[in-house]
Amino acid sequence: MNIKRLIYLIPLLALQACMDPKVKVDTYEAIPKQNWTYINPIKATINVTDSTQAYNIYVNFRHTADYKYSNIWLRFHIIGPQQKDIPVRQEFQLAMNDGQWLGTGSGQLFTYQLIYKENYKFASTGKYTLIVEQNMRDNPLKAISDVGIYVEEASVN
Repeated sequence: MNIKRLIYLIPLLALQACMDPKVKVDTYEAIPKQNWTYINPIKATINVTDSTQAYNIYVNFRHTADYKYSNIWLRFHIIGPQQKDIPVRQEFQLAMNDGQWLGTGSGQLFTYQLIYKENYKFASTGKYTLIVEQNMRDNPLKAISDVGIYVEEASVN
């Protein structure tokens, strides 16, 4: 094997070995100018090969200390074979009544993993598109740094 090829291959193999095989999707998208607009939904695709497998679906979410609300309303879509798109609106609490952020903080940035669905089973096998939209009155919604989608296989109890 060529030594140059080996030098490039070792970090890739190390990275792959660290990845959890139960995690099917893990994305973060930077929000342009930290202004999340209605026309900028976050999307991810998952290929479901076993419709009996349950999944946990989360929203990866980061905002700055300048975010002016204690909550966020999001709209979700799950689009796939044999599944009609029925948008679901859901509220997530981001701060306590005293204004203390519930997310983990690093300077002026706060990070959350917001659970949308636990033990969710897709209707059939195939490719599904998951979409998350901000659904607040403000457009754009300011001080939003990054948003993404995280899907993992649920543990069997």
